[in-house]
Amino acid sequence: MSTEPTPSDVKIDIIQTPEPFAALFAALGISAVTYAHPAVFTVAEGEGFKHRIAGGHTKNLFLKDKKEQLWLVTAGAYTSVDLKSLPDVIGAGRLSFGSPERLMDNLGVTPGSVTPLALVNDTARRVRFVLDEKLMQCSTINCHPLRNDMTTCLAPDGLLRLLRHWGYAPQVANLEKRS
Repeated sequence: MSTEPTPSDVKIDIIQTPEPFAALFAALGISAVTYAHPAVFTVAEGEGFKHRIAGGHTKNLFLKDKKEQLWLVTAGAYTSVDLKSLPDVIGAGRLSFGSPERLMDNLGVTPGSVTPLALVNDTARRVRFVLDEKLMQCSTINCHPLRNDMTTCLAPDGLLRLLRHWGYAPQVANLEKRS
């Protein structure tokens, strides 16, 4: 007999959006809903319940290029991103993954909790942000609020308003792997 929970057994609850975001969203007129759920570290780990949270689910790549420029790339969960062709798409040098230490130093999160909302911690504005154009077509963009046991759902224009408030000019690009 299996002890693995089935998708309908996985508990997800609507909760109050955690600080520092709840007050900031209210001040900026951004509507958001946050769900609590089991911690997930990969897109695959959320398969059991994320279909019950409407909108565009994300995967986030924390990268650095050969010139040490840092990048946060937020793509649709099922977008196939080719790291070899991505530099031409976003205007970067050859890309590699940033270390967990660099991630913590710049965005204040650990692997598995990477999110565009972590840009709140990039006070030096060292990280360039790229958003998958497919996500801009979704009713909501779902991202972790600095922890991987919650998902916050924001309208695309709300996310852009938040990023601009922090001083970012997000680059929106087609991130799908080209054949």
